[in-house]
Amino acid sequence: MSDEVHLDLAGHPVRITSHDKVFFPRRGETKLDLVRYYEAVAEPLMATMGGRPVLLERYPDGARGKSFWQKRVPKGAPEWLRTTTVQTVNGTPSNAMVAADIAHVAWAVNMGCLGFHVWPLHVDDRDDVLTFPDRSTSRIEHPDIDVEQWGGVDEREIADELRIDLDPTPTIGFDEARAAARLLQELLEELGIAAFPKTTGKRGIHVYVRLEPRWDSYEVRAAAVALARELERRHPETVTAAWWKEERGPRVFVDYNQNAPHKTVFGAWSVRAKVGGQVSTPFAWEDLDRIDPDELTIETVPRRLAADGDPWAAMYDAPQSLDVLLDMHDADMAAGLMDAPWPPVYPKMPNEPSRVSPSRARKD
Repeated sequence: MSDEVHLDLAGHPVRITSHDKVFFPRRGETKLDLVRYYEAVAEPLMATMGGRPVLLERYPDGARGKSFWQKRVPKGAPEWLRTTTVQTVNGTPSNAMVAADIAHVAWAVNMGCLGFHVWPLHVDDRDDVLTFPDRSTSRIEHPDIDVEQWGGVDEREIADELRIDLDPTPTIGFDEARAAARLLQELLEELGIAAFPKTTGKRGIHVYVRLEPRWDSYEVRAAAVALARELERRHPETVTAAWWKEERGPRVFVDYNQNAPHKTVFGAWSVRAKVGGQVSTPFAWEDLDRIDPDELTIETVPRRLAADGDPWAAMYDAPQSLDVLLDMHDADMAAGLMDAPWPPVYPKMPNEPSRVSPSRARKD
């Protein structure tokens, strides 16, 4: 076979080198097979990821090989490739790829990117820049950040997605995540919030809420904290909002910090670095009890999509309000609760508790 193929995708020429290299050894799917998978799911993929910056996790030798993060678009990228400047979690500015169309996806796959870690915001189509809110309108107190430490930019991006990460602790698995997702669905329906689930491609479940573009990422995180705490209050034996692993026990952790500023989440329709080519797959709530994440692969997902359509199609028609969750956050603060802990890479935040684990604090 020839070492490369040339494709015309979305009006752009894309070269796929070493196209017959096996990326997923369980069934022998190649790099070109992965490109063809993304072509098959292009419409729903672009609906959720199109116009967003993405972080690339590259596996040049496929799912069994070593990986590294590609935070910046490398030199030599084609002229048509859209980029924008974002900040990584440690505050470093990066020239990130914008998932503008399926040609951008295929270009990244050619570099060994299997799946995409997606930002919860859109780029302005007119000038390829992000828009930022007036911080004076935020309901959440922002920290006094060392601007130089955070890359010289002291701005907060507007997020248009709330992403709820249901993460099983090591002693439990997908069945427990499934049960937690059902409880979360019930709570969100009670609050009048429409939400849409997907598998993570591993053991957990992500639940997305499309938002009106009115809140910055600090507010979205605060809403996630309030939601996690309320779910734990109602179902303390099943779910937990405890940041410290030693406090979680055999429960599903609601990882609110996936909504922290500058965080990305593994994208819908993206393919995991697993030998079976498992896909982070959107599904309908009525399928929750019968979904099997191991069976959702680059082989099966296109057939499922062709038969059933995009289960997230309705998500894009009616963006949601965060007001009810932010009211819950305000009530928790008024009742004397502190903010939930942040990851250690972030500066110390206002009203944040100590970042010392409970067991270590007792020893100290």
